[in-house]
Amino acid sequence: MYNKMTEKKEREGFFGETARTVFYAVIIALVFRSFLFQPFSIPSESMLPNLQTGDYLLVSKYSYGYSHHSLPLSPKLFSGRIMGSPVERGDVVVFRLPRDPGVYYIKRIIGLPGDTVQMKGGRLYLNGTAVKREKVENYVLPDEQGNQRNFEQYRETLPNGKQYMTLDMGYRPSDNTKIFHVPAGTYFALGDNRDNSIDSRWPSSVGVGLVPDENVIGLAEFITFSVDSHSQWWEVWNWFSAARFDRFFNTIH
Repeated sequence: MYNKMTEKKEREGFFGETARTVFYAVIIALVFRSFLFQPFSIPSESMLPNLQTGDYLLVSKYSYGYSHHSLPLSPKLFSGRIMGSPVERGDVVVFRLPRDPGVYYIKRIIGLPGDTVQMKGGRLYLNGTAVKREKVENYVLPDEQGNQRNFEQYRETLPNGKQYMTLDMGYRPSDNTKIFHVPAGTYFALGDNRDNSIDSRWPSSVGVGLVPDENVIGLAEFITFSVDSHSQWWEVWNWFSAARFDRFFNTIH
């Protein structure tokens, strides 16, 4: 009798301790994701050549402070930002899509409040002045059939000195736009792969539109690991052959 009671208490103690451990682990994970770093994966080619499909990133949540969108499910507990810091021109940020906050996008912030932004002939104009760019070697991208695609590649330099690479795939309707005025509390975002990106050039009803400040989740800091587009993260057996080791722990510019 005594042994059975002792065994029962030990089982209850084991299950209780396991439940507490799981509970604490969930709380720590929620705090980490909500206030420190959020993982993010690149699902498309819109940020080529700087970010590739299959890159896995960490996004710092504290870089710009916190809005209600920083929390899981975006509960409307408060408005504006707490402990806010301004987004800098050229930052690569993750934000919630204005027309569907359940969807996350990643783009580069080009226009700040008060700016005007326009594309003319595939060139970026900021406040009426063409942004400096210089052509570099073509970017080579293999497709799933093993063929190589070549795209013109440019080094773009913003007025604050921020540099990054962009791609030009040839003429697209989005190469020529109207002048966009960026009002207070919003940002103008572009993909680095200018001819294959749904961004602020497209109205919010079908694209991104202007990005409200409170929709910004955080700054894309660095790549944790990367696999080619032929593999999924859960296919453990393919990790080594699919891994792009040269991209591991690269900072994002």
